[in-house]
Amino acid sequence: MTSTPQKGKLHRLEPRVYQYTFGPDEPVLRIRSGDSVTASTVDAGGFDCCGNPLAEHQKQKSKVTTFQEANPLVGPIWIEEAQPGDLLKISIEKILLNRGYAYSSLLPHFGSLTGEYTGRDLLFNEPLPEVKYQWELDLGSQMGTLKLSKSKLEKIQIPLHPFIGSIGVAPRFGRVETALVPGEYGGNMDCVETKEGAILYLPIWVKGAHLSFGDVHAAQGDGEICGVALETTAQVTLKLEVIKNKTVEWPRMENPAYLMVAGSARPLMDALRIAHVELIKWLVADYGFEKWEALQVLSQVGRMRVGNVVDPNYTIVAKFPKKYLPY
Repeated sequence: MTSTPQKGKLHRLEPRVYQYTFGPDEPVLRIRSGDSVTASTVDAGGFDCCGNPLAEHQKQKSKVTTFQEANPLVGPIWIEEAQPGDLLKISIEKILLNRGYAYSSLLPHFGSLTGEYTGRDLLFNEPLPEVKYQWELDLGSQMGTLKLSKSKLEKIQIPLHPFIGSIGVAPRFGRVETALVPGEYGGNMDCVETKEGAILYLPIWVKGAHLSFGDVHAAQGDGEICGVALETTAQVTLKLEVIKNKTVEWPRMENPAYLMVAGSARPLMDALRIAHVELIKWLVADYGFEKWEALQVLSQVGRMRVGNVVDPNYTIVAKFPKKYLPY
């Protein structure tokens, strides 16, 4: 997918209020297509790079309801040229981790290995214990360390792979979705592919697009099965460009190796179908494949990642290796 390269200005956004929803809220910044934005995120629990919690005046408020205070988002950002029926190209230029630790946790009534939610118990068993884990992050070596107190190992180390857990535009049909929900607008996909160097394409449903982002993860396994990744903070830089009169139904991505589509739904098989059908449509429309041949080739060379199996919608990312494209 191509667009005409545009030189724009860099906007340094210092959020005064963080959002808990994706929707057409009052923009905090107005930019033009081709501009870039850099901003600091807070972690999923609302703590900044120094470990300070958000003050009340920094939280999105409503006169008629309350919000679930999870995954605070930077934004929304208004792009002047963005109109319904266009496509927003988001180049993820930088995800610079800026805190020496990340947290993860086990939570009662949450995660993929329990069948219940707060207020909607489905099982008679006791809920999971609430346990918090703090990972030390070495920002130089890009390694994370967890000290283990109840295992044979004293500690475990893993390589970091920072990515944006939640990024999206205002949803279609006038909807407002919480920062915990993924959908056709992007949202809380928890997709490890939304990392530095990748390009994300989101369909624009609302004038101005209203882009928001946050919930940076230092690392995460496929599915985010306990419901909590390595939650931390970062300085994020995005370049935003509008591709006029280009319509897609679901988030698309690419990096040097793959074309990718994220599908979000329940049950998980519907997310899988959405992602692969949309990927085949992309191969047919932009790369000249015949539909059934595209299905055959994708069946043999395709890869997939499970973004999450814990959010209100599950996310699957279908991947097609670029080396098989007819250049």
